[in-house]
Amino acid sequence: MTRELFQKELIQLQDDVLILGSMAEKAVAESVEALRSADLAWAQRIVDDDLAINTKRFDIEERALFVIASQQPLAGDLRAVMSALMIITDLERIGDHAEGIARINLRLGEADDVPRRMGYIPAMADRALAMLRDSLQAYVERNVDEARRVCDADDEVDRLQDAVYDETFRGMIENPDVIQRNTYYLWTAHNLERIADRCTNICERVIYLVTGRMEEINVSRY
Repeated sequence: MTRELFQKELIQLQDDVLILGSMAEKAVAESVEALRSADLAWAQRIVDDDLAINTKRFDIEERALFVIASQQPLAGDLRAVMSALMIITDLERIGDHAEGIARINLRLGEADDVPRRMGYIPAMADRALAMLRDSLQAYVERNVDEARRVCDADDEVDRLQDAVYDETFRGMIENPDVIQRNTYYLWTAHNLERIADRCTNICERVIYLVTGRMEEINVSRY
């Protein structure tokens, strides 16, 4: 493989990572909206579509392994391939969390209060999705400062999760009839918090890609 072809492979690899990121982002956004609207058919489609996210991840892995085996890249080029492999793992797991939210929707079933009143959960979802988009932008731009900023945003998601917990537990105390529904909302918030954590993982890979150093920056600061 010539150097020119190798660079094309790296560009294609990055493009494939972004495609997977777009698939994961769509799954998260749709899972929360389907939950809000109690759309069970939509939720089932999200569950079914998770297979496509998994398949895309495996396809990227095969491509990356081919690049490594055929070119035996060193230094920065090897970091580019390894970073892509690590990032797609987190993107696939983000898809799994979206599937988890869709399955929560299916467990809740039909509801009288549609659209559902979910308190701080939509705000959590918006923040987590913004982190996902920004983390992938930092990856494309190889922007360490942006990667660190995205990691700092994880504290806001944690605060929103605390707000969800306070609100849902208070609702359970005031009205035992909502215990099951609110428990599912707690599970939803947990999935969104894990999505934000996955975004910080992606940003750690960006920092590794640029600097060659692995840093643990997924630590709450409040």
